[in-house]
Amino acid sequence: METMGRHVIEELWGCNIDKLNDIEFIEQMFVDAALKSGAEIREVAFHKFAPQGVSGVVIISESHLTIHSFPEHGYASIDVYTCGDLDPKIAANYIAERLDATSRETIELPRGMGPVQVKSPVREEVK
Repeated sequence: METMGRHVIEELWGCNIDKLNDIEFIEQMFVDAALKSGAEIREVAFHKFAPQGVSGVVIISESHLTIHSFPEHGYASIDVYTCGDLDPKIAANYIAERLDATSRETIELPRGMGPVQVKSPVREEVK
């Protein structure tokens, strides 16, 4: 059975603290990540928290990309969910690279296949 979508959930650690707190950088990076994956952007909404942190979403025709950043921990949680032929790993890899993540944990969920099938998380130290 073909999947209706692919959902990549990533825990990014050791990220650049300044980048995690820069709303303009994060917004542009997420737009670029969506475009690099071949997505069609519909809406963009980001919010900067006080004293720190950014949350946001890029709505794409094929679903969405989201982030919640925690600069005080050098951590970001991201989701990239795509339907159709788009590969969500393209956007997720781009985001991890741009945030200078030193380690990441990735879970990929096929969506729309019936009962949830969770693949084991992949833990990777980035050099």
